[in-house]
Parts: sequence; structure tokens; C-alpha cells
Amino acid sequence: MILSPALTPGDDPLDICKMPRHHQRGSSASGGSQRQLRVAETVRHAVADILSQGHAHDPDLEGHIITVPEVRMSPDLKLATIYIMPLGGRDTDVVLAALERNKKFLRGEVARRVNLKFAPDVRFRVDERFDEAERIEKLLRTPAVQRDLNSDSEES
Repeated sequence: MILSPALTPGDDPLDICKMPRHHQRGSSASGGSQRQLRVAETVRHAVADILSQGHAHDPDLEGHIITVPEVRMSPDLKLATIYIMPLGGRDTDVVLAALERNKKFLRGEVARRVNLKFAPDVRFRVDERFDEAERIEKLLRTPAVQRDLNSDSEES
């Protein structure tokens, strides 16, 4: 039997080969580790609650209903990218500017509501998935696509 220098006869080779949990990669195809996803969802609820209750006193925010469809956390949980969409998709630039002006307040409120070691820095982005879905929907309704869909169903 050949032993590597790190192993002694009484050691279990599987235990030595295991990487400590804090060194393991936690990313998955769904957008991060379970902890990242859980913290992101908690931050999303906190930001949505802050905005819906009007705690951020800004005239540009008070006149809009803002949806927070997604938050993405960095692997170290120190950066939260908050995706927003004003109702109807209007005035996105005005709302984004107002959120940037109130970033310090919102970060403090998130830190107070979400129990983390560090308050995550926040950045805001407009969620463009709605626009993309609408573009795809329009493409699917074009006559050329309808013709192709109808010809496929007739062949079956």
C-alpha cells in the first residue's frame, strides 16, 4: 500500500480530502448559494416594505409605486444589487436617481431589519426582464411566427 505524505495509516483518506465548508464553492446555476439566496430574499422584503410604507421621504419616490422583483447578493454578502421597476415602467430614471439619493438611509434601514454581521452596500438597477418578456411576446405574435406555429401543428 502506497501512502501519501499527508496520510498516516490511521487516517481516513476521505476526511483529509474534504475541503472545509468555508472554502467550498457555494455557487449554483440558480444564482448563488442557499445563504446568498436566503439573504437576498430577506433584503428584498425589507426594501419592498420600506418603499411601500413610505419611510424614504422623497417627493420623487412618494409619487410612485415601486416593485422590487429581485435582489442579488455578492458571495461575501457585502453588496446587494436591488432590481426595481416603477409601476407601469414610467419615470425609471427619476426613481433610480431618487433611490441613489436615499441610498445611505435605505442601507441603514436594511441593516436594522436584516440581521447580518455587516450592512451590505446597496446599488440599484432597473429590472429589464419585463421589457424583454414584452419583446418576446410581440415576436411570438408576429404573422411569420404564427404561420410557422400553425404549420407545425398541422404536420403533427
